[in-house]
Amino acid sequence: MTQLIDSLAEIAAPYDVLYCDLWGCLHNGKALFPEAVAALQAFRRKGGAVVLLTNAPRTRHSVKRRLDQMGLPEDAYDVIAASGDATQVAMLQGAAGRKLWHLGPGKDEDLFTMIPDWLQDQPPIERVDLDQAEGIICTGPFDEFNEVPEDYRARFLSAKVRGLTMLNANPDLVVDFGDTRIYCSGALAQLYEEMGGEVLSFGKPHPPVYDFARSQLAALGISYDNDAVLAIGDGVRTDIRGAQAEGIDAVFVTGGLEAHRFGDDPARPDPARLQAWLVAEDLHPRYAMGRLR
Repeated sequence: MTQLIDSLAEIAAPYDVLYCDLWGCLHNGKALFPEAVAALQAFRRKGGAVVLLTNAPRTRHSVKRRLDQMGLPEDAYDVIAASGDATQVAMLQGAAGRKLWHLGPGKDEDLFTMIPDWLQDQPPIERVDLDQAEGIICTGPFDEFNEVPEDYRARFLSAKVRGLTMLNANPDLVVDFGDTRIYCSGALAQLYEEMGGEVLSFGKPHPPVYDFARSQLAALGISYDNDAVLAIGDGVRTDIRGAQAEGIDAVFVTGGLEAHRFGDDPARPDPARLQAWLVAEDLHPRYAMGRLR
């Protein structure tokens, strides 16, 4: 049975590494959650390492710039591993061809411009219109505040008929930007897959982003066993199922995407509702908490 806890400090002692989700756990897209920041700082003070493990469809450099703008102290984490990083590797290695249609907003430009040194020798990627493309790289809708997946059905039908592979840079279906829920790349990829298109995904719950996180820690000389890792996240399809697939313990943050299921106070989930829902969904996080703190 999942243990409901009040704070990370209650259960932090056996763990050396945290894989911490961002959106819904550390911030809401607009502002940081101060208690969550303090929890990560405390974990590092006890000697632990914190990986900010995010399904952001951008590189870790872009994620860091945004976190710096939001005021996240650098003593709250050790490294950042983004779905965009793992996607970029596959893209540059030609997983969907060299001529790609980029479906996504301009803020994801760094996938094509901030190339790691060890991938500089790869042939260049050419961004083209859909009718000239060998494949698709999807980072989200062009207009994430106004568009829905169905807006792309006609274009996806054309792509599917031509056998184009889609690289999905963010398996999340939705995120909450403040009080506004917006569609992510994962919702577009889901539609394309339902239509018969081939999709390759790189963020949680899929292995590539976890491999990238391990490589980032290894670069700092940090090694660890799976039983010393704790994942924290509010996405059951991504954070929790990903942790289960990796064989690591998880904390389900109930006050994020699924908050409406567990009562009126997002910070204090109703235990009976929580346990019943976890059983119905066949989810088995070791811990749950209302908010990361």
